[in-house]
Amino acid sequence: MADCVFCGIVSGSVPAFLVASDPAGLAFLDIRPVFKGHVLVIPRPHVVTLPSLDPSLLEGYFRFVQLLSAAVPAALQAQGTFVAMNNIVSQSVPHLHTHVVPRTKGDGLRGFFWPRHKYDSDDEAASFAETIGKEYLRLSVTDTGRRE
Repeated sequence: MADCVFCGIVSGSVPAFLVASDPAGLAFLDIRPVFKGHVLVIPRPHVVTLPSLDPSLLEGYFRFVQLLSAAVPAALQAQGTFVAMNNIVSQSVPHLHTHVVPRTKGDGLRGFFWPRHKYDSDDEAASFAETIGKEYLRLSVTDTGRRE
């Protein structure tokens, strides 16, 4: 879709701090992160909401999200992640996207109030993207992303 910023990221016409690329979608840093290392995962085709995602894409898309939910804490020494998705309400970009947010006990995140923390620079953002991307690649190659 021509006016969708996430479709622009998929096409390469809109810059992003790319974390990982998969046939199922793209993962990149949120430009207004809850915490540094906050990743957005999107399917490649323009789909507005989860109910609109073609069922044939579900397995690949959620496997991609699953691997990233393992890569983020491993790469950033976080204790876990918060994985979330909005459909229409609070969906700032009308393109399906899943938030993968690094979490640590006592980080101050409570409920659905999401304070935002900016990156100090583009270099810092690029470093976070590279670190998480490397962990994603390691997990996707060894397929050890599943954690109990």
